[in-house]
Amino acid sequence: MKTILLIEDNNEVRENTAEILELANYKVLQAEDGKVGVEKANSNHIDLIICDIIMRETDGYTVFKTLLQDISIQNIPFIFSTANSEESDREKANKIGFCEYLIKPFDGKELLDCVKRMLVKYKLA
Repeated sequence: MKTILLIEDNNEVRENTAEILELANYKVLQAEDGKVGVEKANSNHIDLIICDIIMRETDGYTVFKTLLQDISIQNIPFIFSTANSEESDREKANKIGFCEYLIKPFDGKELLDCVKRMLVKYKLA
């Protein structure tokens, strides 16, 4: 069973996304902000991270940059989840490192397809 770390500050979005992933037989660890997310990434075996960009404490870009600096977790596949669909936001994310970009609102199929695509790309599926 693959473990996904879900970093999302909106409780309803986090719970709904976690439920979709759990119904697809993924183990989901949840973090309500970027700081907690980084701590959980450092203290658990994580196969993939889904992270909101705009959060109250630490934004998703900072989370991604922080994780890339740690050699033990820098190769975890990373998916940004955001309502921002501007190309400049996507470019900013890709300048940091390779990631996928999931636009909210997304449905269960879009979410699961994106997760599967990243796991296959990183040879984890």
